[in-house]
This record gives sequence, C-alpha cells and structure tokens, in this order.
Amino acid sequence: MFSSISPDQIVTSVVTVYEVYRKLRPLKGESAALEAVVHLRATRLVPVDDQLALEAADYSLSHHLHFADALVYATARRFGAELHTSDTDLRGVPGVTVH
Repeated sequence: MFSSISPDQIVTSVVTVYEVYRKLRPLKGESAALEAVVHLRATRLVPVDDQLALEAADYSLSHHLHFADALVYATARRFGAELHTSDTDLRGVPGVTVH
C-alpha cells in the first residue's frame, strides 16, 4: 500500500511520537519503542503550535474528537494528507482511513 512512498513524504504529528512510544513501551519494551520512534523521526515531524492547537480544538468540537486525535487530525488536514490510523475513534471522519 505505501511501498512507493518515502518516509520524507509522510507527515507525522509529534503527538504520534508520544502515542507510539507510550503504547509500545509496556508491550514490547523500551528498546522496541525507541526503535519505532527512530522510524517516525525519518518522516516529516510536525510540532504543535498555537494555530494548530486552535484548528485541533475546532475539529474536536465538530467531530467529537479527543485531544490527541484532534491534534493528529489537524496536522493531517493542514498538509492535505489522508490520515491512516488503527484508531476506531476516527472512523467516519472525512479524510481518515481506519485500518
């Protein structure tokens, strides 16, 4: 599915770095979690700024998203990117593919 996409073409919210590390560390250990973070660092990491926070708040209100989901979604929308996720809380949100 993504084989023709290079890591630098992928936009990643810094919130995703937090989420991946937080979920992987208890399951697979610190080493595996840090290895996953190394892969995320190869993508285009997008920090949270005040404008993105406001955009996320608007998306949270209009799509009933939690804080982290709204920030990740706002990041994707800012770059016109399709958001691919396994998070079922984002099912049915425009521009999101849930795997």
